[in-house]
Amino acid sequence: MQGARPRPRLSFGTSIVPGERVLPEEVAVALTFNGTTQAVMMATPDHLADFAYGFALTEGLARSEEIESLEVVETEKGLDVQLWVSDAAEARLRERRRVMAGPVGCGLCGIDSLEQAMRPMQAVAHGSFRLTPPQVMAAIAALPGQQALHDVTRSAHCAAFWDGRSMIAAREDVGRHNALDKLAGALIRSGQDATKGCVVLTSRVSIDLVQKVAALGAPMIIAVSSPTVDAVDLAEQLGITLIAQARPERFEAFTHTDRIVTELSHVR
Repeated sequence: MQGARPRPRLSFGTSIVPGERVLPEEVAVALTFNGTTQAVMMATPDHLADFAYGFALTEGLARSEEIESLEVVETEKGLDVQLWVSDAAEARLRERRRVMAGPVGCGLCGIDSLEQAMRPMQAVAHGSFRLTPPQVMAAIAALPGQQALHDVTRSAHCAAFWDGRSMIAAREDVGRHNALDKLAGALIRSGQDATKGCVVLTSRVSIDLVQKVAALGAPMIIAVSSPTVDAVDLAEQLGITLIAQARPERFEAFTHTDRIVTELSHVR
């Protein structure tokens, strides 16, 4: 499997059993824009073009139409994803430079100021997308079928896109932020309209994930874990329906519940 390799191990229980376990790969991936490295993230080395496109959009660095070319270059110490972007995107990069060198769980490492961490963002348009409670629970029920890397490693996050009927796309990574960026890139590159579906996450919901979903334009997040208080506040501010603690038989909704079609839809 791409992005994973087996390693020998001893299993201890009622007896000691030798064998092997497939584990996810975690390598240094540099994201280089017009010859200057903007970020170095530890990531699973698959779907790197999706990763680069998604990262560029969700971090406010470049829109898809501003990316002129992309090449993945293998180096002795990792992978360098080299993007060439338009002059307009280059000007924004000079104004807001990031150098990220951190663990896979780091969402805001390397930011130069509080202003960058809490950058102003446009609210998601309140369009026509709605889900019934059974459709929300169906999204969570469908998520395990998208987690091939997790199935063999038990150590990968997944981000998927649900349109109310089926999963349109899904991406996995050892980092939850990376998985979401890869999903964003996959949607961008396929021309999928993110306003007509929701992002489904295996992870907790933090401020930076809400920011990334808002940049993508998706109106709803469904997560299996809990959000932070501040993530809920930001989702409310940005017009995003935030659903968490989601299971195939239940879920909790925190913001903009009018997108959940029931007679009890009243919490804004």
